[in-house]
Amino acid sequence: MVNDALVEAENRMKGAVHSLEDDLAGIRTGRASPVLIERLPIEYYGTPTPLVQLATISVPEPRLLAIRPFDPASLKDIERAIMASDLGLTPNNDGKMIRLNIPPLTEERRHELVKIVHNRSEEARVAVRNVRRDVHNDLREFEREKIISEDDLERGEESLQKLTDKYVESIAEASKRKETEVLEV
Repeated sequence: MVNDALVEAENRMKGAVHSLEDDLAGIRTGRASPVLIERLPIEYYGTPTPLVQLATISVPEPRLLAIRPFDPASLKDIERAIMASDLGLTPNNDGKMIRLNIPPLTEERRHELVKIVHNRSEEARVAVRNVRRDVHNDLREFEREKIISEDDLERGEESLQKLTDKYVESIAEASKRKETEVLEV
């Protein structure tokens, strides 16, 4: 019972860290990378669809992204979504494809991006703590219903705290890596 709860907790915490890493990959660092925009939601026939499913994204030059939609009709939707995003990029549409010039980051923009990294990291830490709270409540409920003993509850709480600490630490590491990458000129 306790082990099942801990396995569930670990899976959910891993999901929070994975989600953070995906989020951080989308924060630009001055270099052109398809990861910056591939998860950008595009309103396509009334459904938000990731850009990577609607177009090929290439990097013809170090500071340029080229987006070639599979369906030319989606070009305007893609352009609109890029303009509405918090990327701070201006799309150039030539009717067949969209080019995105990635300007070098200013010092001010770098610090804004660091704040975004911190916010996303805090959201991930909150998610991990919420998992801990949910599983902790489950363990207490098991003990109240006499499914597990008090000793099992204590061991479970201890293991749960170790798991939480481990995933909060990996969130801090991911955040620190991204912050260093953003601030690097």
